[in-house]
Amino acid sequence: MTAPANAPAPTRPGDGVPDGPGPAPGSPRRERLRRALRWGILRAVALAVLLAAWQAVVAAEVWPRVLVPSPGEVWRQFVLTSGVHDGVRGYGGHLLVEHLGVSLGRIGTGSAYAVLVGVPLGLLIGTIRPLAVVLEPAVTFLRTLPPLAYLSLLVIWFGIDEAPKIWLLVIAALPPIAAATAAAVRTVPEQLVEAARALGSGPVALLLSVRLPAALPEILTGIRIAVGVAYTSVVAAETVNGVPGIGGMIRDAQRYNQTALVIAGILAIGLSGIVLDALLRLVERSAVPWRGRT
Repeated sequence: MTAPANAPAPTRPGDGVPDGPGPAPGSPRRERLRRALRWGILRAVALAVLLAAWQAVVAAEVWPRVLVPSPGEVWRQFVLTSGVHDGVRGYGGHLLVEHLGVSLGRIGTGSAYAVLVGVPLGLLIGTIRPLAVVLEPAVTFLRTLPPLAYLSLLVIWFGIDEAPKIWLLVIAALPPIAAATAAAVRTVPEQLVEAARALGSGPVALLLSVRLPAALPEILTGIRIAVGVAYTSVVAAETVNGVPGIGGMIRDAQRYNQTALVIAGILAIGLSGIVLDALLRLVERSAVPWRGRT
């Protein structure tokens, strides 16, 4: 029996008909890598343009070299302060990484104390109205004070050792955390609170099981901001007996018009701040994955 004339011809494997599903589109991981590569190239080009413009300004002698050193002079200070040269170890007997490490330790200690105090304080301000009336103006008052305004008072109270430096960083970092926590707690959807109350949750359970988890993304953002504030305050904190410390190193270099070393210290603070902020972003994405990527 012959097949109808219009019947399709039988096919065999390899005759152009796929045996299974077609190739899958690019994986999310591969797409993220491509995007990261594109942004990395863009940042590298922007950095190269910035360095070229900086070198052009120096070559044109727009300002004296003592005011605006070249990128090469700043790099030389990085090298000199990062090792031992002609019997001199770094700056003031400490390597650049040691100065930076001491300052990061102070920032970490001050920020940790600020978190331990600021988060509970913000929770109280956000949930108990009478406490908010009393404490919120105090938090705003501290938030508006520049660090140098109370550094002298802290030195009088605590001397010139570590205590005034840590206290200054705590006072600088605490208000953003408390303010962010209070604002986040106040914006928790009332439906969640009412549902928890209907299930029998008391005030403490509501605070710890409903309000705090719902406010966590904004609290973590406040902590990131507070760490940045501590970074901007570390130079002020280390103006008194700040060596070893990156702020103390910058302060000493400024006294002797070592502009290249001052810029090297500023760049060290900024680069370490970028790294730390990236780590905090990673912690934020891990702790609150429902918030999405930023």
